[in-house]
Amino acid sequence: MISSVSNSAEPPVLTLTRREAIRRILIAAALASQFDLSSFGQQAETGIGWDPNLLKKEIPWPRVLTNAEKRTVTVLADIIIPADEHGPAASEVGIPDFIDEWVSAPYDSQRSDLNIIRNGLAWFDAEAKRRFGKNYANASPAEQTSVLDAVLAEGSAEHKAAYGFFKLFRDRVAGGYYSTPEGWKALGYTGNTPQLAFAGPPDEALKHLNLA
Repeated sequence: MISSVSNSAEPPVLTLTRREAIRRILIAAALASQFDLSSFGQQAETGIGWDPNLLKKEIPWPRVLTNAEKRTVTVLADIIIPADEHGPAASEVGIPDFIDEWVSAPYDSQRSDLNIIRNGLAWFDAEAKRRFGKNYANASPAEQTSVLDAVLAEGSAEHKAAYGFFKLFRDRVAGGYYSTPEGWKALGYTGNTPQLAFAGPPDEALKHLNLA
């Protein structure tokens, strides 16, 4: 079973600064992987969009996700990365806002992701309505995980396209989360930390290189 989060009240959605959102988009783009997701989206037309000026506060494209879509994004993101001893939940560090920025960008990969993610979110809503008579975000935690467990079931040909969407969505959520200071801390990353002294490489490393 997959860990779930309570939805007794809508989780707060952190709004990123425009410059911070651009920074996360550029970092996450380097982590993006490709999947065969033709069932949930077509490839976007060729060509590239315009590059934002990182020295300005504005991103030159409008947001495209609806409030209802962002609620589903928030629920799924917090199921993927819930609050625990390692760090805050995905929604607490602005991941729903990041996903909205990502799929709103006018570049080929982001346009392709928009088709896949928008159709995937709609599928989760439709499946929840079919099973429980309510949108996915309004379902109980147990109902939400039951839909997701069915999608992730090994060999589930019926949910192949939904599984492909979820893999891509999971990677985008993780890419955004682990480009934040909270994500770095969860990974144990301690780079860019000033040190008063450098002890040098450990003896084991020197012996491995025949230097000790």
